[in-house]
Amino acid sequence: MTVTATPGAPSPISSLPNLRDLGGWRTGDGQTVRSGVLYRSTDFSALDAADVSALESLGLKTVYDLRSAHESEAIPDPVLPGASNIALDVLADAQMSIPANIGAVLADPAVVAQADEMLSGGKAREMICGTYREMITLPSATASYTQLFRGLIDGSTPALMHCTTGKDRTGWAAASLLTLLGVPKDDVYRDYLLTNERLIPSLTPIFDGFAAAGGDPELLVGVLGVDSGYLDAAFGEVDKRYGGIEGYFGEALGLGAADQKALRDRYLT
Repeated sequence: MTVTATPGAPSPISSLPNLRDLGGWRTGDGQTVRSGVLYRSTDFSALDAADVSALESLGLKTVYDLRSAHESEAIPDPVLPGASNIALDVLADAQMSIPANIGAVLADPAVVAQADEMLSGGKAREMICGTYREMITLPSATASYTQLFRGLIDGSTPALMHCTTGKDRTGWAAASLLTLLGVPKDDVYRDYLLTNERLIPSLTPIFDGFAAAGGDPELLVGVLGVDSGYLDAAFGEVDKRYGGIEGYFGEALGLGAADQKALRDRYLT
């Protein structure tokens, strides 16, 4: 018997609070995204030894790592029995990206001294919206997402996709796929914004370290969390360039009508 996940259900792994099953969401035409076949997550740096068996119990066959080479080298993925790891550096062509050791960086007084200037007055929001547009336009991003979605058509499942905090690179992957599958916009955004409920509380040490170094923790909320405006920026770029999500998958990613049907057939029930 197939068990349907509750949409946006809490993580089954307590030390990875931003891990969740993408299944359970209903589409506009009454279908349901399959459960137990695709997960989204942060990296595994916070994985507690006691939770390793719970992660293994997901039966993952493929792990898509959307981080940079530097991030992956700093915090390698664990070796999971029977699972292959595929590295896809979405932001390889970006001029700036968030470092893997962001907690240590944001506790450095020298960095904190610059943070007010860099992040205040809406600058952080503008910077992150720019990154979301780059996830549509950068050659490294289109190549990575092409390989990800083609893998989701042809590759082994259950699969998991993750970046460092599981919110931006992974957030776009999840939002674009759910949209292509026909999940209504409100629910696509609901899944995306769950990161604020799940991830932000687990980042208390980073906020505390930033404050101890003299920074204003409120400045970090927009950087370490998500905002509907960020996703708006990505979808706006898609609409401007490709006229909608099907055009994006077809023209940017080279996944035409047959591939899009294959995604729907595989991930809807």
